Amino acid sequence: MRTRNWMNKRISGIPGRLRKMLKCIRSGEQMKMDAMDDSSDSLATRDYSASGYSSRPGEVEPKIDNSNIEEAESTLRESGYLNYEEARALLGRLEYQKGNIEAALHVFEGIDIAAVTPKMKVSISRRCEQNRRRSQSDAAPPMSLHAVSLLLEAVLLKAKSLQGLGRYEEAAQSCKVILDTVESALPDGLPENFTSDCKLQDTLAKAVELLPELWKLAGAPHEAILSYRRALLYKWSLDTETTAKLQKEFAVFLLYSGCDASPPNLRSQMEGYFVPRNNLEEAILLLLVLMRKLILGRIVWDPSIIDHLTYALAVSGELRALAHQIEELLPTTMERKERACILALCYYGEGKDLVALNLLKNILNDRENGDCVLELLLASKICGENSVCIEEGIDYAYKALSVLEGKCSQVVSISNCLLGVLLSAKSRSAVSDTERISKQSEALQALETAERTTRESNPYVVFHLCLENAEQRKLDSALYYAKQLLKLEAGSSVKGYTLLARILSAQKRFADAETVVNAAIEQTGKWDHGELLRTKAKLQIEQDQLKNAIDTYTHLLAVLQVRTKSASVEKRILKNRRKHDRSLEMETWHDLAKLYTNLSQWRDAEVCLSKSQAINPHSASRWHCTGLLNEAKGLHQEALISFRKALDVDHTHVPSLISTACILRQLGGQSLPVVKSFLMDALRIDRTNPSAWYNLGLLYKADLGASALEAAECFEAAALLEESAPIEPFR
Repeated sequence: MRTRNWMNKRISGIPGRLRKMLKCIRSGEQMKMDAMDDSSDSLATRDYSASGYSSRPGEVEPKIDNSNIEEAESTLRESGYLNYEEARALLGRLEYQKGNIEAALHVFEGIDIAAVTPKMKVSISRRCEQNRRRSQSDAAPPMSLHAVSLLLEAVLLKAKSLQGLGRYEEAAQSCKVILDTVESALPDGLPENFTSDCKLQDTLAKAVELLPELWKLAGAPHEAILSYRRALLYKWSLDTETTAKLQKEFAVFLLYSGCDASPPNLRSQMEGYFVPRNNLEEAILLLLVLMRKLILGRIVWDPSIIDHLTYALAVSGELRALAHQIEELLPTTMERKERACILALCYYGEGKDLVALNLLKNILNDRENGDCVLELLLASKICGENSVCIEEGIDYAYKALSVLEGKCSQVVSISNCLLGVLLSAKSRSAVSDTERISKQSEALQALETAERTTRESNPYVVFHLCLENAEQRKLDSALYYAKQLLKLEAGSSVKGYTLLARILSAQKRFADAETVVNAAIEQTGKWDHGELLRTKAKLQIEQDQLKNAIDTYTHLLAVLQVRTKSASVEKRILKNRRKHDRSLEMETWHDLAKLYTNLSQWRDAEVCLSKSQAINPHSASRWHCTGLLNEAKGLHQEALISFRKALDVDHTHVPSLISTACILRQLGGQSLPVVKSFLMDALRIDRTNPSAWYNLGLLYKADLGASALEAAECFEAAALLEESAPIEPFR
């Protein structure tokens, strides 16, 4: 009785012919396609309200959606009846709209969608053929397009109901039925103006958008990726905004999901077209397509697209491509300050420091730009890496500190750290000892202030504080900070391990330093072993383990060779890394050449130098090694020519300055001031070079006009520096 009252209440609000058809379902009258009686299979005998799914007696009935009724009546006008599945689809929709999800699902589950799917496929296919031929003489499809639309919408609402109940995988499978049906009926995609039925197109668009989300909720990332590709590659006649939304969502999923996607299998791929090979390339491709739409004004401005593209291209090392995309944007699309800052970061990452600095100056010189802390800090960092603008960088750092007074302690710490780095660079170029000592003191003070601000929690600050202490030969403090750095980075930084090993070597603890390097090799990836292996070889040389050193150098060259081959396949390797690897390989050949020269193995040394020449024929280091080889052979004039060629390439190459002075002193015929000038130039560049001090002492000792005290002071400085000299420069 309760069920009958429930059905009567719903039918009473439905006019005309539709009311009669629903009464047929309730009463069990014979219908044209499906024989239904008052058995348990009838809708009327399924007591949903008794189960608590529908409205309770006495509750106010929500207003029936007239658009649904009009659509159902349209279906009736076309077919003359509602069959069992269509009636369930309509009743299920009404329950879903009233918020009775479980009741709606119960209704939808009674639809035998597998039985009607063939009819829907035939109807869709024939409708497409009729549109192409513009002929009405063909046999009528077994179902009207309204009926197809009604049933597909029921499948979509069933998927949403399952989603609401947390049954995500079932929901995805249900939603997939819609796309499978249409794609099977129209393998080449929906033709233009396929149907005037907006409801059907809306259902398809919603299903296309929903399916990837359901797979993500179900924890099936690979299925989600396939669904996104299906949505974007098949012709679903989606509008521009919907397509852009799917492209952005897919790109974000590829970038941050942590799931490795296999390359797409494109059936109609044309020869020579780009096919993405991994997540990053596919995401970049999608984001570039979106950028093109932004530039052409086809979609509304979305700054997050720039953010995601910036991340993707930065990770792939394609900063020049990112700069190109930013430059293509209309001036009104992005603020001038933001555009210049992003471009500066791109050019800085590409190694074009001065171009980046000029872009930042345009911002900093504009008085209308108030808050420019990021720009000031970036300008300071760039200046700290270029000796031509150290003073300018110090001014930027001080200005940043004045702007940040009383603000974010983390940024204040970075500002002090950059100031310390700049003051340290200034001290290395100081002319007088007084200025040098003063700047070193200021640099150490600024770095200690930065360290106190962050309480040793910033690896960047701790590294530079450790480096400055090491260069000032405060080795105990440097060792403390090196250990703190390894703790902060959990032993993952090659740079931290290398610095610790060099500090230990300066304390002449070569065995301990080698132990540290071996531990670093075990803790880090094989592609990061380059500098570690070179350091290990030099430690072995200091311990007179020459054969072991040669084996270590050979291992290093093998690692570099394998990485070079893999880099030719993997195009994403950073340009800076490729450049660093080539430089490391060249210096390794030079180290081997020096080792073979000391062992009087001239032929092996020459082979190493020929390998180096193939990498870079214009290397100051290679010419210096050639000079050392000639000098060891007793060919002093040839050695002098090689040293001078090295200085022609790089006039600040300290080893060549010292070697030139030594050869000139041995050959004679040159005035002592000329020889002294080479040594003084070397000390001006590197005040801590013990060899330069020692040879200057020899020069003073040979000069009858010089005092013995001057020679003694040089020898004393050389001895002190030699006692604390690392196997490789700290910086």
